[in-house]
Amino acid sequence: MGLFSGLLGNAGAIDVAEVEAELASLLADGEQPEQAFKLLRDMIVFTNKRLILIDKQGITGSKKEYMSVPYRSIVRFSAETKGHFDLESELVIWLSSTTEPLRKTFSKDGNIIAVQKALATYACR
Repeated sequence: MGLFSGLLGNAGAIDVAEVEAELASLLADGEQPEQAFKLLRDMIVFTNKRLILIDKQGITGSKKEYMSVPYRSIVRFSAETKGHFDLESELVIWLSSTTEPLRKTFSKDGNIIAVQKALATYACR
């Protein structure tokens, strides 16, 4: 994924080996990243055991929040693509233990469908 694409908010697939090296200290025994997408500074990582949402915070992005979501807790999800006058598309994930869903905003539709497909693959096993 190029810098220009990242600045526009496009989610792009990234190399799993790169993600595995970055997350090595967080992964459980036998856990392997299988697909990963980068959205500006944030990442969405699908492992063989869970979904990991990485939110880089602050100006430098050195502060990070790692949210782990077991696939079994995903109740439903939706991907809303943008229309002619919409500026953004949105991925929404409802979890069994929360009242408010998780929301990820994309400024381009491009890979929201790829992220939704990966989510369907892992959550609907």
